[in-house]
Amino acid sequence: MNRKSFLIGVAVALLSASEGEAQKRGAKAVPPELEARLKEFFVQKEAQAQSLAKEEKSEQAPEVWAFFKAGKEGDWSNVGSLYRTLRSGAYQYEGTRNDKRLETMAWQPVNEAYGAYEGFSQGEEDYVVMFGREILDSIPRGSIYFGGTDPGRWLVTAFCKSHVKADPCFVLTQNALADGLYLKYIRVMYGKQIAAATDDDSKKAFNSYLADAQKRLKEGKLKPGENVKEVDGKPQVTGQVAVMEVNARIARTIFDANPDREFFIEESFPLEWMYPYLTPNGLIMKINRKPPAEISAEIVRKDREYWTRFADRALGQWLTPETPLKDVCDFATTVFLRKEEGDYQADEKFVRNAYAHKTYSKLRSSIAGVYLWHWKNSKSDGEKQRMGKEAEFAFRQAFAICPYSPEVVFRYANWLKEQDRTKDALLLAQVAERIDPRNRQFTKLVEELEDK
Repeated sequence: MNRKSFLIGVAVALLSASEGEAQKRGAKAVPPELEARLKEFFVQKEAQAQSLAKEEKSEQAPEVWAFFKAGKEGDWSNVGSLYRTLRSGAYQYEGTRNDKRLETMAWQPVNEAYGAYEGFSQGEEDYVVMFGREILDSIPRGSIYFGGTDPGRWLVTAFCKSHVKADPCFVLTQNALADGLYLKYIRVMYGKQIAAATDDDSKKAFNSYLADAQKRLKEGKLKPGENVKEVDGKPQVTGQVAVMEVNARIARTIFDANPDREFFIEESFPLEWMYPYLTPNGLIMKINRKPPAEISAEIVRKDREYWTRFADRALGQWLTPETPLKDVCDFATTVFLRKEEGDYQADEKFVRNAYAHKTYSKLRSSIAGVYLWHWKNSKSDGEKQRMGKEAEFAFRQAFAICPYSPEVVFRYANWLKEQDRTKDALLLAQVAERIDPRNRQFTKLVEELEDK
């Protein structure tokens, strides 16, 4: 696969992989308290799209302007219908047609406006507001923020006072950096204030990954899910892992090129180079300028207190670092499988809203992953023990928040297996399978653990 088809045909399809299912569900209403903010966001994004179209001197599909008009009027059914029409012709997706009028920077504001609508309509209101405001409040003004998941990008963008003016911070997505049109969009929007990656930077990132992948292919050291092969003596790469490897390199370029800015990330896929630099920061993580020797006791304390407050509100006041895994599984069975309240006093609005508990579980799992990295790389037994304890608690919180999250279940179960705790891993997998019996991954995991 050549670079152009790789970057446009694969990288951006990954950008909104989770959106595909959302598109099938049809339009949903937006809570009145959020609707005013969303309408204003459509106004802002329409103005941006008009400016970008003028700069590019590009014709736009008439559905683009009808889409923004519907959003400004709160006609959410029409917003969904028009977006599906546009999406079928966009270069990012495997649609039924290819509309060249959508191969412009102006397509980005359309995506962002619809992404905000998805989050505002699918999420539980209180937790949507908490997500957007608390992330932005935790970031110093003028910082650079990489969103990762759909909520991490779309909701934070929508809660900015002005995304275009980087007020209060610069919002990018780690998932689309390999897309040349997205990079152009970022340069036009932010290029006078920060050093954004260039097309040359993108080429260097792609070629760097290609050379590295070819070397590891010959050494038999490809990563799980990494699709690399040689055709006529030349390496070809495809798939999600390869895309994120290129994105990771471009993110590093932006990080290095802006030494006076603070950086933060809401992770979608783990970017390996970041792990030594990451520390918890509320719902998200800070990318420190220099790798800390260890995560300080003060940062750990604040992280634990923050997520305990969140869990107490969302799940009820019962989950502590000393809570046995069996008790966590009992909670999951009662609240998520049987859909009973039990004695837990969990917030019904949270545990009955899939968007909310999937979103927050992902955040906590990402932080658990940072503790896990330090556990694996600690040079002292004391530090290893401390990081293991924090990883364990973070994983248990993430599992209690969403016990059928494949990411949480597999990351946690794999770590438990590394510690020869196969029975605990099996218990975890069995509960996840009972809650989501349609997920064959859980069934396979249970079978593998039963054979141990």
